[in-house]
Amino acid sequence: MGTALVTGVSRRAGIGSAIARRLIDRGDRVVVHSWVPHDAGQPWGADDLEAVLAELGSPPHVAADLAGPDAPAALVAAARKAVGPLSTLVVNHARSALGRLDEVTAADLDLSFAANARASVLLTQAFAAQYETSAGPGAVVLFTSGQHRAPMAREIPYALSKGAIQQITLTLADALADRDLTVNCVNPGPTDTGWAGPDETEGVAAAMPRGRWNSPAEAAGVVAWLTGPDARSVTGATIDAEGGFRR
Repeated sequence: MGTALVTGVSRRAGIGSAIARRLIDRGDRVVVHSWVPHDAGQPWGADDLEAVLAELGSPPHVAADLAGPDAPAALVAAARKAVGPLSTLVVNHARSALGRLDEVTAADLDLSFAANARASVLLTQAFAAQYETSAGPGAVVLFTSGQHRAPMAREIPYALSKGAIQQITLTLADALADRDLTVNCVNPGPTDTGWAGPDETEGVAAAMPRGRWNSPAEAAGVVAWLTGPDARSVTGATIDAEGGFRR
């Protein structure tokens, strides 16, 4: 049984909730993080956070805006206080942001980079600092969104920040390898979390060999493997779990 912090657990249809469910079901003590104001500002809107937590069995929860420079360390400290030394960190949260080249602003770029890329590194830093081998085999899982496989011209702030996470994974893995901490990155491919409209839903499904989007549970299965005993030799990798998505 391990101890885990999972960020971005705010919607029942989201990948974060599926990850938390999977880790809880295998016996981990899990702390979940959310920042509902982000969801509230998106087209899909915010979920009922109390219902989200209730469906997970009411695990310890911390709300935090990870765009703040001190927020990642404070979140890790709060999670450790709740369940003891952490053995697993899953950085699932993301700030979504549209913006083509002719409309993107410095503020857009800075905020997305802070919430996504900078927070991922600072969370990993704080996690590594508190890690104790007695907590069990240590693992960090980061998330990207396929920017290394195809352009995202409509979402430059998001693409920049999530692409940076994928690029830093190997470096973070090397930095922590001597402590037997693994660091990997997951690209879950098109995942049905309820954000896409009818046209996009149909178009992407047609480009998937199975004729459907990937599910949050499938992404959670990859995370469970990377944070479990069978993946200890895997570090510094980007796992493209796209289900054969044909762009």
